Amino acid sequence: MSEKIVVIGSNSFSGASFVAHALANGASVLATSRSPEPIPAFLPYRWSETPPDPTRFRFEQLDLNHDTDRIADAVEAFRPDFVINFAAQSMVAESWLHPDHWYQTNVVANVRLHERLRRFDFIRRYVHVSTPEVYGSCSGNVTEAAPYNPSTPYAASRAACDLHLMTFFKNYKFPVVFTRAANVFGPGQQLYRIIPRTALYVLTGRQLQLHGGGHSVRSFIHIRDVAEGTLRIARQGNPGEVYHLSTRVNHSIRQVVEIVCRKLRADFSKVVEIVGDRPGKDAAYLLDSTKARQTLAWNDSIPFEQGVDETIHWVQQHLDVLRNQPFDYIHKP
Repeated sequence: MSEKIVVIGSNSFSGASFVAHALANGASVLATSRSPEPIPAFLPYRWSETPPDPTRFRFEQLDLNHDTDRIADAVEAFRPDFVINFAAQSMVAESWLHPDHWYQTNVVANVRLHERLRRFDFIRRYVHVSTPEVYGSCSGNVTEAAPYNPSTPYAASRAACDLHLMTFFKNYKFPVVFTRAANVFGPGQQLYRIIPRTALYVLTGRQLQLHGGGHSVRSFIHIRDVAEGTLRIARQGNPGEVYHLSTRVNHSIRQVVEIVCRKLRADFSKVVEIVGDRPGKDAAYLLDSTKARQTLAWNDSIPFEQGVDETIHWVQQHLDVLRNQPFDYIHKP
């Protein structure tokens, strides 16, 4: 029998990409998200001419905040080997505007869900997709043992949920494992993220605002490498432990924008407008992914510039529909 996986937050970039990877690896998937499925351009599992096999894939529109019991009931009926939770209020800057919305989704709704899931003895692993934002701004390569030092409401809400899950692991042996990935990117990403946004702005003749001059340093990792790492963590990760997924190559945001401009033969100085930085933005978090490499035999395999080429090609291929989609983040409570 194939593995059975529940993916919560399946309309997110990471969630939809993981669904595609899981299906390609023979799994049966129950996917849930609070919104209807978006246009196919944002769903890698619908890019094939052949739609997903309905005997191995089902999508249900369920909101983590309002349909907690329905999600838990669906999990209980499906009896998956793994539950992967990508659902979160995930924007950093916007979390200052309505911090209660971030705590409601990222903490309260998750606690309610976990209280149901911990009673299901058929779940082999519950993979909670966390974030390196919980560490705050750090110097050097950050290991999984780094202390929490969140600097935004978003980061604090994610740290709070991580701590809550650890109490469930210690008290109930709830089989939670955590992933924290570097900046993911690739085809299908939301248009407000820096790589597709830059490509889209160049191709539509708009000017891009670069916060703080783009001096923040990040490690960018292709979403397919993250999906593979997430599946390995679900299958092999030790409950109660954190796993970093990151490359060993780092770029400043400015360098990333310059690379996209170069590939599209655009003048950086004409494309970009330098504006002030956002409050609480971390200067850097560079993750040490040695643990995943050594214990799970995981490695990133897609070079950064190849991933940029793929993302640009995706924007070009779908430009007619993407130009009519919202370019900016739209907050949903």
